[in-house]
Amino acid sequence: MDVAVENRQLSGRIGFARKARAYVALTKPRVIELLLVTTAPVMILAANGIPNLWTVLATLVGGSLSAGSAGAFNCYIDRDIDRIMKRTQKRPLVTGELTDREALVFAWIIGVASIVWLAVFTTVLAAVLSGVAILFYVFVYTLWLKRRTPQNIVWGGIAGCMPVLIGWAAVTGSLAWAPVILFGVVFLWTPPHYWPLSMKYRADYQSASVPMLAVVRGRSQVGLQVILYAWATVACSLLLIPVADMGLIYTAVAVLSGGWFLYESHRLYNEAIRHSEVKPMRVFHSSISYLTLVFIAVGVDPLVHLTL
Repeated sequence: MDVAVENRQLSGRIGFARKARAYVALTKPRVIELLLVTTAPVMILAANGIPNLWTVLATLVGGSLSAGSAGAFNCYIDRDIDRIMKRTQKRPLVTGELTDREALVFAWIIGVASIVWLAVFTTVLAAVLSGVAILFYVFVYTLWLKRRTPQNIVWGGIAGCMPVLIGWAAVTGSLAWAPVILFGVVFLWTPPHYWPLSMKYRADYQSASVPMLAVVRGRSQVGLQVILYAWATVACSLLLIPVADMGLIYTAVAVLSGGWFLYESHRLYNEAIRHSEVKPMRVFHSSISYLTLVFIAVGVDPLVHLTL
């Protein structure tokens, strides 16, 4: 039986709860969680205190829909290679829990809904940035860069930086240097975050003919690039101190967590050049912790200033 036909039959048989979970999985909720971590603290910084809570909630809902739409489009476009890669073989279009048509319609609906929602309940600028993020992730990263160049994750990561700008725009209706610097932090952080993951799943990407850096370059070269981008990330994070008049809390967190991130990056490189056992997921997980700590500090620091 044709795989597509079999998947449509399976999709028609599954229950409501399982179908709902499949739709949620299509949005890549773990990615959404990380994006929201960068949105709310920036809104506090933009307001120099606690912003309107309805605005925060509306922005997080709209941002979730936007990121979910981009993730759903990505799953639809990459369903062929998702069937090849072991890491992605449980995605709903591979398992048949959703049909291609269901996924595509869902991606369009929540994408349009995110733009309309943000325009109505936050600002037009936030809505425009949301639309740009979806289009960039779909057309520039997924359709153009991902299968053509090892620089895919570098420039494709721009879409993941947009929540920083969206959060600021939702509060102020404009942009400034502070969110641009934080945009730069996320942009520079993305390669040293993702390249270690591609090292672990190198065979997956190779089998799917996706030219991730770990596929086309040796481990030592990947490790060196991780170091360079990690240093650039930490340096960019320190620029926020004079630009946004950040206090002791942000400064201490940026320096200490940045030092930890750099230590893990150098450790990965040393393991690679010594041809010992490489543990790239240490850098992957530490990068998530680093970004989370930095952005928590972005949100906490202005509140501490208010109480002093």
